[in-house]
Amino acid sequence: MAFGVEAQSIVGAWENYATAENGDQLKTVVIFTEGYQVLTIYNTTTENFIHTNGGSWSLEGDMLTKKIEFDTVNSERVGTEVSSKVSITETTIEIADSDSKFNRIDNGEPGKLQGAWLMSGRVRDGKTETRDTSRPRKTMKILSGTRFQWIAYNTETKQFMGTGGGTYTTINGVYTESIEFFSKDDSRVGMSLEFNFKLLDGEWIHTGFSSKGDPIHEIWSLRV
Repeated sequence: MAFGVEAQSIVGAWENYATAENGDQLKTVVIFTEGYQVLTIYNTTTENFIHTNGGSWSLEGDMLTKKIEFDTVNSERVGTEVSSKVSITETTIEIADSDSKFNRIDNGEPGKLQGAWLMSGRVRDGKTETRDTSRPRKTMKILSGTRFQWIAYNTETKQFMGTGGGTYTTINGVYTESIEFFSKDDSRVGMSLEFNFKLLDGEWIHTGFSSKGDPIHEIWSLRV
């Protein structure tokens, strides 16, 4: 296969399935937005989260370079760059010198909230508390056209705090998450959570109740 790519064609969500030695089904999902990406592996048989890593990315010709911001297997990779030769078609990504092949889930559509977002504030008791998104401690949410994932991490200490993800929809001002993996609590898998959302001056206003039932009013800013 000839290795040649168009940068915009990589944006969206991709998946790969594998079978563990004990027969469990392992699913890998990769989400690419403009400039940022995340890869996650989880066990769909036991509903256990296994691993995630991600950060920024660039594509020059057929060379994909990722700068790692978080990695649950090897935190020492944080801050380093990893490059791979890739072949991208409308439906697949193949990584050279490996058996990795991913099939496209979506191309970033419908994706009303498609992109990489950083939590930039909360509203408590009617007062807005802003958060500096340039600081090392980040909570990022990456969304393709149909997939979402949030990740809490610190690029300075290389610490990973938690993640969760799955599929989402945006219908009539309601943002609905269907959870497929949750690093801190596997019992959240299978839950469906509804939130009100609106886009205001480029910010995502997110209100509702958490998976624990706590009220939330969050402000997210698109990462650039």
